[in-house]
Amino acid sequence: MSATYTLAQPATHEEDIRKSRFLAQALPLRDAGEALELVRGNSDPTATHNCWAYRFGQAYRFNDDGEPGGTAGRPILQAIESQDCDRVLVVVTRWYGGIKLGAGGLARAYGGTAAECLRRAERVPLVAMARMAMHCPFAELALFKARMREMDAAIDSEAFDADGAMLIVSLPVDRVDEVAARLADLGRGRVVPRRLDEAH
Repeated sequence: MSATYTLAQPATHEEDIRKSRFLAQALPLRDAGEALELVRGNSDPTATHNCWAYRFGQAYRFNDDGEPGGTAGRPILQAIESQDCDRVLVVVTRWYGGIKLGAGGLARAYGGTAAECLRRAERVPLVAMARMAMHCPFAELALFKARMREMDAAIDSEAFDADGAMLIVSLPVDRVDEVAARLADLGRGRVVPRRLDEAH
């Protein structure tokens, strides 16, 4: 299976196609819920159309914003998918220049501008993450935290009680077994990491 990427930072690309100006803005998404807010924030109310699409895992949406059905939002989504991107929103804004492009021309213009924007963007591979919970005695807490950093595990939360701390950690899925084994060794069997869920 090929790697999937998200964006390291927002990117833009602009093209003039038969006197219409097309501006693509590609943005990384933290979650699907922020997509519509970003669409509003990155649309130009003076433009003729602000068409968009996003994919976040299994969730996706697209919008033609007044262009003929299937000529804008879907080609933008196809550009996101063909570039192996996920957790990405692309808004393509058009300022109409007086020459009609036809359905095929519109699809090529929207999809092509979006694809070129993503091609030029700085991308980072998405790593599947998992979450684990464990109770750690005070005596081993500092050592555990140091070891987890070495193993690419991040502490999401810690809750203290009389005996130590309940830790929730995120780590790459492919390191779960290794991390669980090393932490069990470090805690001499007193620390039992428990897999919670896959983080999205």
